[in-house]
Amino acid sequence: MRLLISFTALFLSVTLLQISSGGVGPLDALSGLALGFDTKQIGMLGSAHFIGFFIGCWIAPRLMGSVGHSRAFAAFIAMGTIGLLAHMLVIDPTAWALMRVAMGLCVAGCYTVVEAWLQSKVTNETRGQAMATYRIVDMGASLTAQLFISILEPASYVSYNLLALLCCAALLPLTLTRVTQPITPSAPKLRPMLAIQKSPLATAAVVVAALSAASFRMVGPLYGQGVGLTTDAIAYFLAAFVVGGALAQYPTGWLADKFDRRWVLIWLSAAAIGSCAITIFWPAHDTTTIFVLAAIFGFTTFPIYSVAAAHAHDFATTEERVELSAALMFFYAIGAIAAPYTASVLIETFGPPAMFILIAAGHVALVIFGIIRMRAGRAPLAKTPYVYAPRTSFTIGRLMARARDRRSKPH
Repeated sequence: MRLLISFTALFLSVTLLQISSGGVGPLDALSGLALGFDTKQIGMLGSAHFIGFFIGCWIAPRLMGSVGHSRAFAAFIAMGTIGLLAHMLVIDPTAWALMRVAMGLCVAGCYTVVEAWLQSKVTNETRGQAMATYRIVDMGASLTAQLFISILEPASYVSYNLLALLCCAALLPLTLTRVTQPITPSAPKLRPMLAIQKSPLATAAVVVAALSAASFRMVGPLYGQGVGLTTDAIAYFLAAFVVGGALAQYPTGWLADKFDRRWVLIWLSAAAIGSCAITIFWPAHDTTTIFVLAAIFGFTTFPIYSVAAAHAHDFATTEERVELSAALMFFYAIGAIAAPYTASVLIETFGPPAMFILIAAGHVALVIFGIIRMRAGRAPLAKTPYVYAPRTSFTIGRLMARARDRRSKPH
């Protein structure tokens, strides 16, 4: 309990930051529609966010080493706040894309600081409790962010100002805490080929996971608007995806620890194809059906990243874990950069269901590749425990490394 109290400031900062950053994506999509942006321009905003995220993952550890944790956190918060406040000053999609790059930098940088701070303070005895709380805080704040959209008016200075206030408020708990700043850890080497060397299937799976999540969260409001949802309903539509993903964690983890993780990935993707097909071919005339389908989609797609990460780490040594986590995050970011813009182009050309056709195609490719990999070799005898892995920064691997080293008995 004393440990969790000492981390209250960090968790409160994460909550405020997640509500702010998680709300800006859907708000930008709805605001873009209200201001007359075309579909491709709105998709570009989602991709720009992940470009900033990718850059932030690179520079954050180095900035921490130069100015310290608190100052680096303050600098990243300033970038995000400026990006939010400038929205209604310059009504231009290209300018907004630059603002979203700043927000992506803010998110990656702040999570890197928080996770480095957590890593330095936890011990082997407290790591599990701290990480469980961190996951709950992250998931709960993400859900709150989606629901927050229901009270934000699109294309309104007040709405962006509220998000900017929350982003700014995230600065207060961490910078005012009395907890001593940790020694800055060395930045992990980014070796993308390490992920491919350890598990080509896991690498492909994290790209498909990015395709699913980034398309839905950044372009999902366009689909919702296309099928007639109101702004309030779009908020619940996005929230249903998060709820479905949260509910999937325990049963998926049980399956991933009990059975061959390659089969778990294949069957998750098959289920995702099914959920996409139902959404495409079953006309939903009521919002309840749309929400249920969104929850099923979240249930089948949200855990794929964590299963893929667990499968990749089955082949890694203790010394490789941090760099492998960073490599997997690298491929996730690449997929997330490409997905929103591609989905928006398809929606503009073929209509709202095209987003789910794109996602389904990605999962079809993953199923085929998974079956090929099943024939290429056997599953590892020793398995690392399944853990829900947040897609937050390259340094998340430091927090997960010791948990993954607790190997279960061979199956």
